Amino acid sequence: MTDQTRLEKTLAAFDAANLEDPNTEIVNGETVAKEWIYAQRMSAQLHKFCEAPAEALQLATRSQHICRWKSSRSDYPMDRSGYKKWRQDLAQLHGEIAGEIMAEQGYDEIMIARVKDLLLKRSLKRDAEVQALEDVICLVFIEFYLEDFASKHDEEKLIDIIRKTWNKMSEKGHQAALKLPLSDAMLGLVGKALSAI
Repeated sequence: MTDQTRLEKTLAAFDAANLEDPNTEIVNGETVAKEWIYAQRMSAQLHKFCEAPAEALQLATRSQHICRWKSSRSDYPMDRSGYKKWRQDLAQLHGEIAGEIMAEQGYDEIMIARVKDLLLKRSLKRDAEVQALEDVICLVFIEFYLEDFASKHDEEKLIDIIRKTWNKMSEKGHQAALKLPLSDAMLGLVGKALSAI
């Protein structure tokens, strides 16, 4: 099996796992599994953002939210420390599931460990691939999820979230974000958030 064939088979296995998501959203009039469409958006954004992303980065990007529904936010205290613990445990869960699928497809422990490190965001701001993954996560959030998020929170909270998102991104990420096809309302909100940075 060639490296490209193994990569494609592994990405397809990640997709199969995410298609089991009981949560759905409507995309172009069709009902699709929430984490499956998230993963497709992540991979599409990665290939726009990086000219030739490394194999490990492609795998981490596609498995960023793999089987996310298996760990519910409501199982943790509804405060900041509870949220942080949930997010940390989620990253571990994603890494374990991705690692199991990768092992089934013949990847070695070194590649599996690298994908897990990417998913855990180890060395953010110092590791170029971890930073690229973070940039892609932020870009997908801004393009596809910010508007829905905005409908549930007041402007002050939204501006805070946008600033925090912006601070996680590289300069290359900032440039890509400013080119996203946002609605006038979201462009205005992003403008307000960035004006005070």
